[in-house]
Amino acid sequence: MTENNTSSIISKVWGFCTVLKDDGVSYGDYLEQLTYLLFLKLADEFSKPPYNRALTIPDKYKWETLTDKSGAELETHYNELLRSLGVSKGILGQIFTKSQNKIQDPAKLYRLIDMIDKEQWSIMGTDIKGQIYEGLLEKNAEDTKSGAGQYFTPRALIKAIVECVNPLPMKTISDPACGTGGFLLAAYDHIAKNKLNKDEKHFLKYKTFFGNEIVANTRRLALMNMFLHNIGDIDSDNFISPADALISDTGLRVDYVLANPPFGKKSSMTFTNEEGEQEKDDLTYNRQDFWVTTSNKQLNFVQHIRTLLKIDGKAAVVVPDNVLFEGGAGETIRKKLLETTDLHTILRLPTGIFYKPGVKANVIFFDNKPASKDPWTREIWVYDFRTNIHFTLKKNPLRLEDLSDFIKCYNTENRYNRVELWDAEKNQEGRWRKFT
Repeated sequence: MTENNTSSIISKVWGFCTVLKDDGVSYGDYLEQLTYLLFLKLADEFSKPPYNRALTIPDKYKWETLTDKSGAELETHYNELLRSLGVSKGILGQIFTKSQNKIQDPAKLYRLIDMIDKEQWSIMGTDIKGQIYEGLLEKNAEDTKSGAGQYFTPRALIKAIVECVNPLPMKTISDPACGTGGFLLAAYDHIAKNKLNKDEKHFLKYKTFFGNEIVANTRRLALMNMFLHNIGDIDSDNFISPADALISDTGLRVDYVLANPPFGKKSSMTFTNEEGEQEKDDLTYNRQDFWVTTSNKQLNFVQHIRTLLKIDGKAAVVVPDNVLFEGGAGETIRKKLLETTDLHTILRLPTGIFYKPGVKANVIFFDNKPASKDPWTREIWVYDFRTNIHFTLKKNPLRLEDLSDFIKCYNTENRYNRVELWDAEKNQEGRWRKFT
């Protein structure tokens, strides 16, 4: 597929977004409708030569039933299709769960269907489909009113983390709060760069990834994002559970956990009281495998992630400052983490890189270890990427090259050969230091 053709498709998909915005259809709503329609179009293409795959979409809801209608008839049919497919089995039902038509003007819906119909999506490179979709996800995250930014971790940060952790083929990877799937996709790209044999390719596509996302809309976007990047299949089981990862230990154990769990101190559940008013109840998770019972969400995720890891499994987790400094439950969990895992690296992040303003966060890197009477963590390397560093989402966004110095210092090849940085100008310690 030519460069020109690619950019013309991208600009079409984007251009239509602007048309709908004038009608009050947000990026998120557009992205959702695009997901439903693209999925049906791809399913249609896969059911024809050269693929000839038998798919589970009922005849009366196949792609051509949308292309031969217009006006009120199209609108009625589309609404019925969304409702019916939402109760299907497999990934079909997962993509269409709780789906609704957000495009009120049937003429615009017709144009969107027509635009999708004119392209052959199945022959497009994964990178092109992925690029279009990731671009829309990023735009959606920037739309601060929608709050979608909380499910979107800056891709430059994700790529740097994945490069340091360096996941290998034939290993399993989990993100228990996966948002739109950024960590899983970056890990996929990282592994796919290797020369893989047939078994490794099959394992990467079907058996490598596990995730949780409790928000139905965000989970839908993650499933579609993975599918467009060639992870899993249109008719295979999905890897992203709608269950709250913190509720229980499912017994799953993986080689790597890469995650940016939701910020916000309390886990809470909304319920309606006897007077019919909405009330919030702080959730505490009573789990045998947790060191401490607390309603602090991040501390619970840190405990859960440690449980998820196989012995010698590696984790990289974005955590807010309170996880590193809080007393009480926080202190107990830190002690336990230092004892039972080798928490070898902390990257202190600058402000201005997340869509939630003012967030002070860090990335902690640790390896799970077998039981031992001596603590596993002997020294921690800290990279201060916060002091005198400023980013903004619009004018000065974080780029991968901004983190190249940290990646070099991390020394994935052999982290036991690390060297502290010295700031020659100021004749003092630099950003990269070791603490016993």
